[in-house]
Amino acid sequence: MTAHATPEPAPVARLRGVTRTYPRAGSPVEALRGVDLDVHAGELVVLIGPSGCGKTTLLHILGGLDRADGGEVQVAGCDLRTASQAALDRLRQRDVGILLQSDNLLATATARDQVALRLLARGQSWRAARAEGERLLSLVGLADRVHHRPGELSGGEQQRVALARALAGGPRLILADEPTGELDSDTTRSIITLIDITNRDLGCAFVIATHDAQFADSGHRVVRLRDGVVAG
Repeated sequence: MTAHATPEPAPVARLRGVTRTYPRAGSPVEALRGVDLDVHAGELVVLIGPSGCGKTTLLHILGGLDRADGGEVQVAGCDLRTASQAALDRLRQRDVGILLQSDNLLATATARDQVALRLLARGQSWRAARAEGERLLSLVGLADRVHHRPGELSGGEQQRVALARALAGGPRLILADEPTGELDSDTTRSIITLIDITNRDLGCAFVIATHDAQFADSGHRVVRLRDGVVAG
């Protein structure tokens, strides 16, 4: 009897021939020109490339913040090219966490409540959301900062709050755009280490767009973009 091979699980994210062009007076800007990319559960994919190569556009398309002009975009089983706005909102609530370089934390909310507010959108009670916020802040090393507001936190601590918020609800994919771009070298190393640990321990996939060579040297898969295409 011939043994049947176990089929590989579908990737968390799958892009095929993805294009995106922005109108501009004089000549359109081709941000993406046929990008293919698979991201599997538990992977940490680092996007490297010069400014203007399409990294941020690619992240925005993966997160449903922008739509591709052409090609196939599947994230967590959702076809992002045809999904309604409500479906894209649900995707970001349940399956995709987003971490930006200058994350817009609410100035008047405590670290705990920054995280809890994301969980409220998933239907959790305020009590349960706050408890989960405290747990996630402890996970990222901020157990003693749960009642602090952004103005009382360092840049690195604010990024840790933003990571805890991105992790809220157990997303399958986290997208990070230059998460260490405004941090000093020591804080950058601590954030990279934290992302490594989070990726390993929680099993959620990460796609990180960065100029920082330290990410590329961390031993994860590197995807190089140049002029809107995958260069290697």
